[in-house]
Amino acid sequence: MPELTHVRLGKKNEPPIMLRKSDDLIAVRTRSTRSIRGGAVPTPESGEVADGYLVLTFPEAGVEVYRIPPGTGRRSLESRKSALRTASDVRFAGGVMVDEKSGEPVLYTENLFIKFVDDADPEDCRTVIRDAGLTIKKELTYATNAFFVGAPEGTGTSIFETASSLLNRKDVEYCHPELVRPKGRRAIAAEQWHLKTTTINGTPVSASANVEAAHQIAMGEGTTIAIIDDGIDIDHPEFSGAGKIVAPRDATLGINDPRPKDAGFTEDHGTACAGVACASGLVKASGVAPKAKLLPIRLNSALGSQQEAEAFEWAANNGADVISCSWGPRDGQWWNSNDPIHNQKVPLPASTKLAIDYATTKGRSGKGCIVLFAAGNGNESVDNDGYASYERVIAVAACNDRGKRSVYSDFGKAVWCSFPSNDMGHAPFQHPAPLTSGIWTTDRAGSLGYNPGSQDSGDQRGNYTNSFGGTSSACPGAAGVAALLLSVNPDLKWQEVRDILKQSCDKIDPNGGNYNSDGWSRFYGYGRLNANTAVTLAKPSTKSRVLISRTFNEPLPDLQTVSVSLDVNDTTPVENLIVHLDLAHTYIGDLIITLSPPSGQTPANITLHNREGGATHNIKRTFDMLDTTALAGFKDKSLNGTWTLTIRDAEARDEGTLKQFGLELVFMDSASRATAIRNDGALARARRGTTGRLRAATRQRGTSRHRA
Repeated sequence: MPELTHVRLGKKNEPPIMLRKSDDLIAVRTRSTRSIRGGAVPTPESGEVADGYLVLTFPEAGVEVYRIPPGTGRRSLESRKSALRTASDVRFAGGVMVDEKSGEPVLYTENLFIKFVDDADPEDCRTVIRDAGLTIKKELTYATNAFFVGAPEGTGTSIFETASSLLNRKDVEYCHPELVRPKGRRAIAAEQWHLKTTTINGTPVSASANVEAAHQIAMGEGTTIAIIDDGIDIDHPEFSGAGKIVAPRDATLGINDPRPKDAGFTEDHGTACAGVACASGLVKASGVAPKAKLLPIRLNSALGSQQEAEAFEWAANNGADVISCSWGPRDGQWWNSNDPIHNQKVPLPASTKLAIDYATTKGRSGKGCIVLFAAGNGNESVDNDGYASYERVIAVAACNDRGKRSVYSDFGKAVWCSFPSNDMGHAPFQHPAPLTSGIWTTDRAGSLGYNPGSQDSGDQRGNYTNSFGGTSSACPGAAGVAALLLSVNPDLKWQEVRDILKQSCDKIDPNGGNYNSDGWSRFYGYGRLNANTAVTLAKPSTKSRVLISRTFNEPLPDLQTVSVSLDVNDTTPVENLIVHLDLAHTYIGDLIITLSPPSGQTPANITLHNREGGATHNIKRTFDMLDTTALAGFKDKSLNGTWTLTIRDAEARDEGTLKQFGLELVFMDSASRATAIRNDGALARARRGTTGRLRAATRQRGTSRHRA
């Protein structure tokens, strides 16, 4: 049995992926990023792989992987590596790890993602990194005490030992090598039957997401959709309107130009996805949300790279409301259940998971970005895809122009909804041919895209394609619907958007869908999205609200406990309770914050904050039944009585101020009630008290440090 390397991409108690060293693959990285076999004149180093097959390339990094056929008389991999390392343009020549289950190449860099526990001292973290012989390349801002670090060049496979050793430390929460593998796109590769009932080539097609009707209510005004994908042709006529493009970024190169950098076929995907979501409809293609702004992010890096995580952070920090991702682990051959890639489990790296967490908690001023992923095109379980199946992601499956499942579309517990896309006939599955060639959307202008300039493929100028598809097309379609919702009601939290999408689905294919008692199908999720239903449900209701709030400016001394109270006199049962909290503090990782309801109410104590955030400053946010599970226990109850907020400083050396605390009651009835804001009146009598004595003892966090 070959020796296996266990790599944990999550916490130390989560299952690892298993890698083994390939006996026929060789990886070469050049300094110039040019192909080792490029150039008109062969070179000695190109001869080392002349008999090999190029199986994988990452051109942005200058990395190529060759498979060397076995055979008598052929030179060994080790001798080839040794010869390649002497070439001036070769930065690295070495072995390749493969996934033990699928046999797929998995490349490692000499970089690590490491996140220490939130309450670790940042300077102590830096010391641990230095003592491990590592160099900090970037201090990451989307997670507390998180770093992207590099090992000395030539470390090689020892990077796995370093990662394992660091992960075993009590003060380390995550630590994994930067593992990259081929990124699969969601296009299988068309007039806009997915937006309205229409006729294509004389055939009536009625399998749309009812978008045309939704446009009578909203077209995406005031929203921004981030498309994270390969290069996006932002000069396309459908994206050229004033103010259409915001915060463009190339996450791979670290520049602000997201345009395709490859003249070949490899960077056509992003432009098509962007068109499905939000093409302006100025010429020949409308997106689902044509008046939404486009935040284009070129990500041509491999799956699992640090740039992948930073793309989400860029989107969240630059105003994205919705983030659409039509990519993920490579799909198996949908027609071949024996494909070794089928059902391979690819976990979501902690580096990317925390970036998605950041987007869904910090994005949209704390309401959270809506993150969608294409479910996949392998006719396999999406639950093996750590990206699309992550709990903070909306996984979108594909359905066809007959109102049935697209033959390739992934299925499983993680599927939330479906959206119209292309399809293909397959006699062995008794699956009929589709009525259309696919989805009509934007293409790279001219001859470079899917359409080289043929009327049969779209239009003669080559600006549009009529055959886009896969869950790659379904995902930005659903993203467009999410943008329509937020255009109608921008105050919705990401969880509320997800719930409205659930409620707005049509139950297509009732016989084949196998919907359960909750109306969910493993093929369609809750069904095919109906955009008109969605925007109707999203309209702000006439629900009555009462806000009981007070400005306290109450000191929060070090190592003490402060309590303040608000009285609620309304006895009407509530649909939601929203807690408003605004405090300034120099180290929120010291704080434990609890909310106690009136005597006799359950749950008796709700923890709002329990020392998370480490050295982060200040807390200004709301807590409600969607994001704080314990608060859901008060739904349909009367909340009258005294509510007490308690803030305990559990560690030494930091202090702060409670600025404001409020309770917002959202009532079940739809009758019009005036919003009441009481600061010092009978509804909001505030009491405060301070308990505990200042202790002389201090916690040692480092020998010499300052926490700003």
